[in-house]
Amino acid sequence: MPDIRTKFENAFHTAPTHVFSAPGRTELGGNHTDHQHGRVLAAAVELDTRAAVSLNGTSLIRVLSEGYPVCEVDLRDLAVRPEERNTTAALIRGVAAGFAGRGCSLAGFDACVTSTVLPGSGLSSSAAFEVLLGTAINHLFSCGADAVEIAKIAQYAENVYFGKPCGLMDQMASSVGGCVAIDFADPAAPVVTPVDFDFSACGHRLCIIDSGASHADLTDEYAAVPGELAAVSGFFGKAVLRDVPEDAFYAALPELRRTAGDRAVLRAIHVYDENRRVEAQVAALIRGDFQDFLHYVNLSGFSSQNLLQNVIPTGATAHQEVALALGLARHLLSGRGACRVHGGGFAGTIQAFVPDDLLEGFRRGMEAVLGQGACHVLAIRKAGGTVVEE
Repeated sequence: MPDIRTKFENAFHTAPTHVFSAPGRTELGGNHTDHQHGRVLAAAVELDTRAAVSLNGTSLIRVLSEGYPVCEVDLRDLAVRPEERNTTAALIRGVAAGFAGRGCSLAGFDACVTSTVLPGSGLSSSAAFEVLLGTAINHLFSCGADAVEIAKIAQYAENVYFGKPCGLMDQMASSVGGCVAIDFADPAAPVVTPVDFDFSACGHRLCIIDSGASHADLTDEYAAVPGELAAVSGFFGKAVLRDVPEDAFYAALPELRRTAGDRAVLRAIHVYDENRRVEAQVAALIRGDFQDFLHYVNLSGFSSQNLLQNVIPTGATAHQEVALALGLARHLLSGRGACRVHGGGFAGTIQAFVPDDLLEGFRRGMEAVLGQGACHVLAIRKAGGTVVEE
């Protein structure tokens, strides 16, 4: 198979000048807390999206991704286009607009993109793509943005141009790299704290397991989570749960049950508890107590399943793929390691920390039920968005 430079030359009939990389990410803690201005723990992984790039002397950004035709965006028109929502063009135009809006002078370039961050893997291929573009633009045109600023531009592109109201966790983890704790108390200025821990020496392997369930037709399920939490915070005249004191929440439970419903209340309890769990996870890693970290990973998994309720779509009976994957993982782990739902939930992937001596049996057992290739063994990547060749 030709390498990315050869693919670029075949497509654009010239040699690339740079190769950039941006990693996928895994959420280690903080399930559905970022949109409530809460705390998350995330890490970049050793799967990435790469781009071979060269200036083309025009006003066009031309991006060729594997399996797709060339996508063109003209820098002379960076306004939001409603007809581009949910497309690659929207992300390209949005990232370019984010830099242009900060006074960066841009020019056209060609990019050939390949990725090992598979769409729907729960590792945020879209954030990796956005950060990749931002890293390339920032480097090519000396824009001077740091990793946090690149992440914010990437989120802006996804929110405003692509039309997905995501939080900032995915882009931040991909852009900054390594393991990071992020506090979104002020989403305009999130506090990003690198967590220095050697996951390669902890005697466990990080696995992401594809449950086989599709995210299609789950828009209402995902929207219901922030929607119901908004009903709880709105009871107190606040926009997000982070601004509602926990003691006031519990004091108001009788009325909240009537106005917002029990599921909304349970989801709020999860958010309060999950924010504390993130702090406990970070503290455990800082002091080198990996077993305590795993304890909180498991608690996060149980809370997501039982309180947040983002494992089984409403009314689903015959198909409960994520719940099945979690049940099977817990059986194969036999009380060791840890597992939890990964990312948005309802479909997609779960996460497991598997002791080294159980890894091969765990992978065989998961794939015997979920299919060959369902269990991905990953490693934490220290670098975020970066230039790898120039």
